[in-house]
Amino acid sequence: MEPASAAVESAPPMPPEAIEALSWDAWWRDDVDALFETRERAYRAYRAAGDDLGAARMACWLGTDSVDFRGQTAVARGWLARARRLLEGRTDSVEYGWLLMHEAEKMMQAGDTAAAVERGTQALALARRVGDLDLESLAVATVGLARVFAGEVDEGSRALEEAATAALADELDQPWAAGWCCCYLIYGCEQARDYDRAAQWCRRIESWAERRIGALAYTCRAHYASVLVWRGAWAAAEAHLTESAGALAELRPPAAVDACARLGELRRRQGRAEEALRLFEHAPDHPMSILGTGELHLAQGDARVARDRAEEYLRDAASRPVVPRSSGLELLVRAAALEGDLASASAALDELTAITAQVGTDHSRASLAWARGSLAEAAGELDRARIAFEDAARLFHRTAAPWEEAQAVLALARVLDRVGRPQDAGEYRGRAAALLAAVDVPPPRDPAAGATPSLTAREREVLTLIARGLTNRAVARALVLSEHTVNRHVTNILTKLGTGSRSAAVAVALRNDMI
Repeated sequence: MEPASAAVESAPPMPPEAIEALSWDAWWRDDVDALFETRERAYRAYRAAGDDLGAARMACWLGTDSVDFRGQTAVARGWLARARRLLEGRTDSVEYGWLLMHEAEKMMQAGDTAAAVERGTQALALARRVGDLDLESLAVATVGLARVFAGEVDEGSRALEEAATAALADELDQPWAAGWCCCYLIYGCEQARDYDRAAQWCRRIESWAERRIGALAYTCRAHYASVLVWRGAWAAAEAHLTESAGALAELRPPAAVDACARLGELRRRQGRAEEALRLFEHAPDHPMSILGTGELHLAQGDARVARDRAEEYLRDAASRPVVPRSSGLELLVRAAALEGDLASASAALDELTAITAQVGTDHSRASLAWARGSLAEAAGELDRARIAFEDAARLFHRTAAPWEEAQAVLALARVLDRVGRPQDAGEYRGRAAALLAAVDVPPPRDPAAGATPSLTAREREVLTLIARGLTNRAVARALVLSEHTVNRHVTNILTKLGTGSRSAAVAVALRNDMI
């Protein structure tokens, strides 16, 4: 009888197509070791068989997998360069179209939207020539997402919706291609802050994913969770983010920091500042962590550090498309205004106004109005501030963003107090409390429900000046204290009153006759 080892050695080699199929089985099972082993085996098998198209296809996926699973951008460039070499003279092949898609994705990640549009447009023309709907749909989605980044939101969003419609109608052969189109749509809506559009599509995408592929990919679920955060569906968002962060830490470590930063942003909004800061520290280079850390400092009245974080974000986004700059500019306007640097705040507001004109969504207009109100209030133009905060509250309400609406309403109440309309201010604080209660943020303390926390005489002095619109630095000058001491008093005040921002602390203190 022939020994077993000899039988194995004499067995015919597995064809490269079968090895490629094994690689996809490993991809769907998130078996990372098997994935890379079978992708590389398939690549070698195709090369040995003289099939450059098959080898190029594997090289493309090895490039993308190297980024997604291992964060190895240099390795990815090598594989994509190898694929391009193998496809020389074969630019009419479907494989060349997929190479363009893989390259376009990396270009968008680097902020080069013009190059991504160029690659996507080439792939779209090729897909239509050869009649490949999978490639055509993803090319349409790629061009759409790049245009959203560049500020062409209406045109880009229409392209993303076209591609997602084909995917959800099961017109595409490959589920991964359909999922790719859907993830691009969610990401595009998030970047443009078009949350009404996102909410409509996310319900359909989630239903399709459950039916076709079991569930949304963890990376897509993290983006979906951010949409849920903005919409006030915090329990569902937390479930998605917690599961995604845990799974990605094991399966795709480079993507885990994204989920971690998004969970930190949710914690910030929930008023769990210490947890938020720890999560941001786990992902210090993530744009959301940089801005979230700035927002935490701004809520405590530390305008200088908040401004530092806004400027850090904007330096990193200097060469990026226009749309992602909006968040940094909004924080910079509010921080510089609180610091008393009205010229810098005004310059940032001008740039933000120009971007908002391009984006045009209600949420972007609401954020602009909030920033405009902050600058007007700092400049003492209280009537203009009132109008701006009213606009912000109305637009945030229209987009079903309850947390942001509450912040705008609290700002409006603060201005009404300053212009001598305490009754109106109290009504708005009640509205803000109801909005915050709806997303499980504890409402301001009710004196009738228990003992009102006591503030020291110095803390009441500090809070009284804050209620008049003074910055921490101005409070320090007025009371002849160091700014560090005032910052400490503010932290103590926020802790005692159970609030996450200076404006909310003022609201609680005024309601409870503490100042």
